[in-house]
Amino acid sequence: MSGSVKLSSEEKHELLEDANNKIRGKAFDAARLQASKGGLDEYIEFLSQNLEWVKAVATKRITENFLL
Repeated sequence: MSGSVKLSSEEKHELLEDANNKIRGKAFDAARLQASKGGLDEYIEFLSQNLEWVKAVATKRITENFLL
């Protein structure tokens, strides 16, 4: 399991509407380009500002391959 939340039919419909909307697509492209210009400091700041919205739940993982 990936731990992802299952989307409702309404949420799936909204995502598809966003995907097919050219204006929304341009906004997402602009946001992605802006986000890719940031450095490590901006990324850490973003994570710090949004930490309250993330539910961090530790899971036990047994690994056998210690290579990166």
